[in-house]
Amino acid sequence: MSDQKTPSTPGQSAKATVTAARSAASAAQTTRSSAERTTQLALDRTVLAAERTYAAWVRTGLGSLASGMGAQKLLQGAMPGWLVQVTGSVLVLFSAFCFVAGIWRQIFPSDPEPEPDVRQLPTPLLAAVNAFLALVALAALAAIWKAVPA
Repeated sequence: MSDQKTPSTPGQSAKATVTAARSAASAAQTTRSSAERTTQLALDRTVLAAERTYAAWVRTGLGSLASGMGAQKLLQGAMPGWLVQVTGSVLVLFSAFCFVAGIWRQIFPSDPEPEPDVRQLPTPLLAAVNAFLALVALAALAAIWKAVPA
């Protein structure tokens, strides 16, 4: 004896088939909606990760800029003047590189992506801030070379 109920008439069989088809269509829609939502959440995580990476570049650049200027003052008298200038210059140039690298991926994305749910920081604002920071780094470099240690 079978536990499954089989329809006794052709009308009941057609009704069962339609019900099964609707159930399958509903399950497929739910699966597709779930996959689309998962994709959207992954895109949002990617955007937030890119912003954290940008922040890390800027943070590293600011640290390097401060180190370059600090090296200029702290190492005077402890090392030859030319070595103090080279050390400060390398650190300040690295800070300028960090500011350029931080914005590079925002300006030149690798692949066009669908629109995320999260709001992105405006690229022109990021470019303006990084351009200003790069100019500050170049001004610091000029200050290092202008203040020739005796």
